[in-house]
Amino acid sequence: MPGPDAKKPDPKRFEVSRNTLLFDRFMGWFIRFGGIAVIIAVIGIFFFIAKVAVPLFRSANVEQSGSVEAGVVPPVIGVDERGEMPFLYEGGSKLTFLNFVDQSTKELTVPGLKDAVITAYAFDTVRQRLTYGLEDGRVGSFLINYERKFNEDATGSWLEPAVIEEPVFTVEHGEGPVTAVSYGDASDPDDPSGARLIVVKRGEGQKASVSVIKLMMKKGLIGTAKLRMVGQTDLSSKLSGEAAMVRASSNGTMILVVSKNGDIDYFARDVLEVNKVQTFHPFEGEVPQQVDLLYGGVSIILTSRDGQQQQWSLFRESAESVRTFGMVKEFPPLPKGAVVFSNSLRNRSFIAGAGNYLSLRYSTSGDVRWEQQVDYKPVAGIIDGKSKHLIVAGDDGVIHRYQVNDPHPEASPKAFFGKVWYEGGMGAKYQWQSTGGSSDFEPKFSLMPLIFGSLKGTFYALLFSIPVALLAAVFSAAFLPLSVKRVIKPMMEIMASLPSVVLGFLAAFWLAPVLQYRVPSVMLMILMVPLSVLMIGYCWGRLPVVLRNRLDGGQEWMLVLPVMFLFGWLGWILGPVVEGWFFVYTDSSSGKQIADFTMWWPQATGMAFEQRNSLVVGFMMGFAVIPVIFTIAEDALSNVPKSLTAASAALGANRWQVVWTIMLPVASSGIFSALMIGFGRAVGETMILVMAAGGTPVMEGNIFNGMRTLAANIAIELPEAAVGSTHYRTLFLSAVVLFILTSVMNTLAEVLRQRLRERNKIV
Repeated sequence: MPGPDAKKPDPKRFEVSRNTLLFDRFMGWFIRFGGIAVIIAVIGIFFFIAKVAVPLFRSANVEQSGSVEAGVVPPVIGVDERGEMPFLYEGGSKLTFLNFVDQSTKELTVPGLKDAVITAYAFDTVRQRLTYGLEDGRVGSFLINYERKFNEDATGSWLEPAVIEEPVFTVEHGEGPVTAVSYGDASDPDDPSGARLIVVKRGEGQKASVSVIKLMMKKGLIGTAKLRMVGQTDLSSKLSGEAAMVRASSNGTMILVVSKNGDIDYFARDVLEVNKVQTFHPFEGEVPQQVDLLYGGVSIILTSRDGQQQQWSLFRESAESVRTFGMVKEFPPLPKGAVVFSNSLRNRSFIAGAGNYLSLRYSTSGDVRWEQQVDYKPVAGIIDGKSKHLIVAGDDGVIHRYQVNDPHPEASPKAFFGKVWYEGGMGAKYQWQSTGGSSDFEPKFSLMPLIFGSLKGTFYALLFSIPVALLAAVFSAAFLPLSVKRVIKPMMEIMASLPSVVLGFLAAFWLAPVLQYRVPSVMLMILMVPLSVLMIGYCWGRLPVVLRNRLDGGQEWMLVLPVMFLFGWLGWILGPVVEGWFFVYTDSSSGKQIADFTMWWPQATGMAFEQRNSLVVGFMMGFAVIPVIFTIAEDALSNVPKSLTAASAALGANRWQVVWTIMLPVASSGIFSALMIGFGRAVGETMILVMAAGGTPVMEGNIFNGMRTLAANIAIELPEAAVGSTHYRTLFLSAVVLFILTSVMNTLAEVLRQRLRERNKIV
């Protein structure tokens, strides 16, 4: 022991320097600030994408923007494309045009109708055509044309309306005046030579006839082409009852005749023939008060006299059957009274009103976008060509104009997450199809196929990666010699750095073509390789201890690998043999049998076989997820205190018992974290799925068809989506759904991880 004169240590040597304390305090606050900044950034990203998606769930905003005293109650009202100058028609030879800016009016006269007695008329909003029938049995039409003119200094402009007359034709069938008329025009504005038809009801009572006048633009030997009649067809003998109303679709392909007994006869025009296809009975035999066609000519809106309103659409009950009408939707009822109806020329919106009630409805989702009780009774209404204005004529002789702001009528919770019966479909279903080949295309924005595709791709990726990654992590942490582990683990970690686009390229252009023709071989390999490992393990355990001790512990992999490769090779070689035994396709026409799994699968199961399918995605995306799960799980297992494993071994436990009873329970929270990180990696994967999943948004569990995920859909369609459009905002909504999905899963995973950690904290 040191003597009393020994030098005592200087107390200052135990003091921490001021600079160290300041740096430690700075780093503590810096880390706190960094953590808070990350949380704020994540929340900010969420609110940014949510802000873009929120307008999808707003209803239509409709406000009155002007009115003009017309002094008349017109049965027909039309308007130009921008809703600036509506016109009124009362069935004579004059049209009255109104100007909302200066409250002025202007009259135009149709020269050929000055002395005519008009007994029926109809207005086609698509072509801006008024069709009329006369007392003497003739029918004709004229077009309303708007031309924009500018001042000499181009500082102002105004609309100049004009009337363009068309030929008059004589109805050959029936007697008496024309009592109902409708026009269908299949011609293109740039090529007016297409077929046209006029459906005419002539006379009243039992003697009334229904005829179809077929027209075509024909050119004579001299002069320009003229609209000429090429034939007439009498439909009277094919009707189910006495006709009450006639309707032709705007393109002239469909003719509806409503009988006074409530039946509706549907006729289809095939080239120049008109054939009866179907008779249907809405409202249990009651005669509909109103029959109107929606934009696209595939659906009709029927309104009964007590206000019931239904949508009937053409669809096929089976793939082989013809298209017939069936009821697909029912809307909230209207008050009793005369019905006001007009369809939009941009989408499936339409206005419907009766009594003192007006509403804006959307047929695809069946939603009422806007409704209001007004202080007048609407008698006629129309939506302008851009769906920005609603013009309504009241019974008080005032023409009201409403400003319509409804940029996203296709959007609704039901459209995104519910089943919708789309036009032409065989029933209500989830469907994503954001674009089409024509202007009357009905957008389909169901997110359910994308959510299903995300979960499906993740499931197959984890189904392949979890067993491989976890078993590899256990073997590396508990059995593999340290010298080999130092080589294997860095190699596995390097795998995580492979770009997704490279893996997607390999999946699409190498793996998918290979798997397409070797599915039985892959099945055998998946079956035989694990069985070979179990077999070699069982045999090794039955060998005498003297022989087993000749191989150092952890070196057993040197025996397992050759056996695995051997059985994998045998599975690959025997695949075609098994295919010839069990997977034989029988050709229905020749009866010839062909050993081909890709042809046998659709015949045996009724499900499609696609080259880029879930099996390809599972293998390649699982390959991308394996390094993530392996690295984290292996670290968790390797960090189990050696004192615990050594104590277990000292009590007589073998290596597997040490793993099962000590290492796995203690490392369970870390292993679970590895699985959740792997799940997040699989859910958010984009490039592999873009290139190898086929890109088809379907809800089928078939392993041999493709899919489309939320992340892949955003990557594919966002560059082409118009900023601010419904499509654009729906893609942001899908990003919100993906964000919420991963957040919920991570939160649940963290709660479960904490419970596992609490359960094992005593050790």
